[in-house]
Amino acid sequence: MENIHYISTKTLDLKTLHSIVTENKQIQLSEESKEKINTCRTYLNEKLTSQDDPIYGINTGFGSLYNVKITKDNLTKLQENLMMSHACGTGEKVPERIVKLMLLLKIQSLSYGHSGVQLQTVERLIDFYNNNVYPVIFTQGSLGASGDLAPLAHLALPLIGKGEVVYKGKPFSGEEILSKFDWEPITLKSKEGLALLNGTQFMSAYGIHLLFESYKLSYFADLIGSISLDAFDGRIEPFNELVHLVRPHNGQLKTAERVREFLEGSELINQEKVHVQDPYSFRCMPQVHGATKDTLAFVEKTFITEINSVTDNPNIFSKEDEIISGGNFHGQPLALALDYLKIAMAELGNISERRVFQLVSGLRGLPAFLVDSPGLNSGFMIPQYTAASIVSANKQLASPASIDSIVSSNGQEDHVSMGANAATQAYRLVTNVKSVLAIELFNASQALSLRTYLKSSEFIESFLSFYRKEVNFVSVDRELYKDIESSIWFLDTMNIDSNELF
Repeated sequence: MENIHYISTKTLDLKTLHSIVTENKQIQLSEESKEKINTCRTYLNEKLTSQDDPIYGINTGFGSLYNVKITKDNLTKLQENLMMSHACGTGEKVPERIVKLMLLLKIQSLSYGHSGVQLQTVERLIDFYNNNVYPVIFTQGSLGASGDLAPLAHLALPLIGKGEVVYKGKPFSGEEILSKFDWEPITLKSKEGLALLNGTQFMSAYGIHLLFESYKLSYFADLIGSISLDAFDGRIEPFNELVHLVRPHNGQLKTAERVREFLEGSELINQEKVHVQDPYSFRCMPQVHGATKDTLAFVEKTFITEINSVTDNPNIFSKEDEIISGGNFHGQPLALALDYLKIAMAELGNISERRVFQLVSGLRGLPAFLVDSPGLNSGFMIPQYTAASIVSANKQLASPASIDSIVSSNGQEDHVSMGANAATQAYRLVTNVKSVLAIELFNASQALSLRTYLKSSEFIESFLSFYRKEVNFVSVDRELYKDIESSIWFLDTMNIDSNELF
């Protein structure tokens, strides 16, 4: 079976994207997409030949310079100048896996035949993607409104032999990488620079990557929460389906079902309990984890709509003989979704840290700080501090970026989404949640190991047997940061079937 994904008008969904990424598929344009790209470019060429009227972004300046007419002789120079002048990114470098998603999503958006690009321009982007040539892009510089201008300028510069890329871990100039592959620089035609720079692919790529990560962490939150529940000698009754059918939020039902499945056959969960209730951080996992799942479903719907859309400007409609300057590059839908994602994922970290706190508190027959000779040994006292500090940082990151706006382009772009800031904040926040869940796993596995008289479920015992290959039981104090690093690595490298995630 060929390991190729064909770019077409078929809706690109999250599961398909996940398979493209995880299976390292090559991409190609379908014949349908090639025809759409060529038809649109031919129409634009004929339009420019038959009329001299100014058309924004095609034979005019950009932004507040929209009234400046550009002569036909300077249209290529106009596009090159646009890319060079807009490549003003700074800060940290965007991770390669997100750059690769940016390439894929830009190719997808240009393939619909409403952007006016040359076929060879799109095919060169495909060359970059298939050969793992990653343009160097920076995290800061986009307002998330007139498209992700600065990041996409850095993405596009190597097409003309400018900018920088990373190939096989080594840096190359745009000129050097073209020479290495014997590729000719693209001679940009009218509108192409704007088609490449306008668009929401920086925000979208972050969003898709974060959905992959967030669904995985949502699964782990349910699993690790189940381990903590068993280790805390918790009750299974609050997860009875009857409770959730009378308040049937989808995420709540799913969480309760997962917990029941994870704990099926556990001797600990089924033993007679002295206590009547558990704290909310255990008892209300379906309600809290479930609300995050429902938020992820909303965020997914928003991003799937976006990545199957045309987001540059102006839009070209060859069949209708229309070239329309609109605002599809404005990232407001993504900014709001990313802020919502931040809040929802921060809550998974919040409730996880509370379970850690309960586990180390010397309750329900567990020793204080989950270690022998507390006092001589501090045990698991400080991992909870670490989790608490991360949770506090996440509360700051979860503040919505989308409520801010700064006027730019001499007043022409007078409302911006700040969705790019929301994206990079969400990336840090979700990474933090992974660390908190890793700390909970570290604590929960220790606590469960102290329940020597009964076993947990077969599934949980099997899962922890893999974990124990990386992190041993803590008998006396040792350098726990190494265990936390190993726990994070374990979650990072643990593969979950996509049918379980999406």
